[in-house]
Amino acid sequence: MVGDGTTSVTLLAGEFLKEAKPFIEEAVHPQIIIKAFRRPQQRAVKKIKEISVRINKSDPKEMRQLLEKCAATSLSSKLVAHQKDFFTKMVVDAVMLLDELLPLNMIGVKKVTGGGLEDSVLISGVAFKKTFSYAGFEMQPKKYTKLKIALLNIELELKAERDNAEVRVDSVEEYQSIVDAEWKILYDKLDILHKSGAKVILSKLPIGDVATQYFADRDMFCAGRVVEEDLKRTMKACGGSIQTTVQNLSPDVLGSCETFEEIQIGGERYNLFTGCPQARTCTIILRGGAEQFIEETERSLHDAIMIVRRTMKNDAVVAGGGAIEMELSKHLRNLSRTIAGKEQLLMGAMAKALEIIPRQLCENAGFDATNILNKLRQRHAQGGIWYGVDVLNEDIADNFENCVWEPAVVKINAITAAAEASCLILSVDETVKNPKAQQDGPPGGGMGRGRGRPM
Repeated sequence: MVGDGTTSVTLLAGEFLKEAKPFIEEAVHPQIIIKAFRRPQQRAVKKIKEISVRINKSDPKEMRQLLEKCAATSLSSKLVAHQKDFFTKMVVDAVMLLDELLPLNMIGVKKVTGGGLEDSVLISGVAFKKTFSYAGFEMQPKKYTKLKIALLNIELELKAERDNAEVRVDSVEEYQSIVDAEWKILYDKLDILHKSGAKVILSKLPIGDVATQYFADRDMFCAGRVVEEDLKRTMKACGGSIQTTVQNLSPDVLGSCETFEEIQIGGERYNLFTGCPQARTCTIILRGGAEQFIEETERSLHDAIMIVRRTMKNDAVVAGGGAIEMELSKHLRNLSRTIAGKEQLLMGAMAKALEIIPRQLCENAGFDATNILNKLRQRHAQGGIWYGVDVLNEDIADNFENCVWEPAVVKINAITAAAEASCLILSVDETVKNPKAQQDGPPGGGMGRGRGRPM
């Protein structure tokens, strides 16, 4: 079952070239093959647009069911297939929390090792891991409602002397005045932040122990060294702007949100901002055993999120499991019989190549591919346009009825990209070899210089 179409493009391009190879060997000019491949590609795309099923977006319940089916199709071929139902709902909720432009960067994904996969949570807002903290941090409040947020790119701590800096003083008083000036600069900044009305101070640069203690004494929360990506997402969600000076901290440069809270998730503490007024955003916090497993889960969810976004933007779907490829194969084969000349053979070759998708599905599942494909050809010839491989029952089935759905645009892009890649490779008329490079290697096919042996 196809997710975002990456594997499909590779399979199709390889099969197109495999079908074109005999013609090249028989001295058919590559330009003739390229020209002959372009027409069936356009016809295939046109056919997908004709038979794809449009979704009624006016019914929210029906729309949600469709999105869940598309996400489930994507996740069923992934490592997290056993938790498909759990993650399907999470992915659809995450995408539906975004605004109509569906910006991908407004879905944050954080990974916390430990716990089971189903301990993963979706937070409707911004969440990021507690940053490095100094003394006084534990005295700060860990929950606010209806708060103002100051977003900074300022270092709130006493500066260490820079390299090669030299200050000459003649007396202790002069030295003391320099120290006092440094403290005054810091305290002036902190006073301005306190008077601004902000309850939460976030900075990309460090917030030192003096500032941390100062904020704790005044019932304010601070976090320094916030990752830039998290800071920008907080800015987009909560409003305001990142300041490089504390002067002129007017209300319009401060962000705001309904609730701020610091909570424990597994072995980590997370800062949560919910009820953000400016932009709709969400954060998925993934749990799991090994780090590599969580990484793989993130990649799987990314595929599913992309599919759901694509379906929301383009409301046409087709049946998966090789059904659409078999229908296109039948369509192109019938079409080829109406065309004279070499193009007939090449269109037939492309029609045959499209069968690689259901064939590969059969082989991956350990089925008799020839038997299943014969059944599919027969059923499609009888008009069963949505019949594809049924992996669960080792047979064929109406995959539209079985809810194995994919966005039509993914199929269009996969066929277009595969045909373009094939035509590009066919248009390379000669390959250049360097015979000297082969002679440099040791006898017996060992590693050559620059590949396995140090220079």
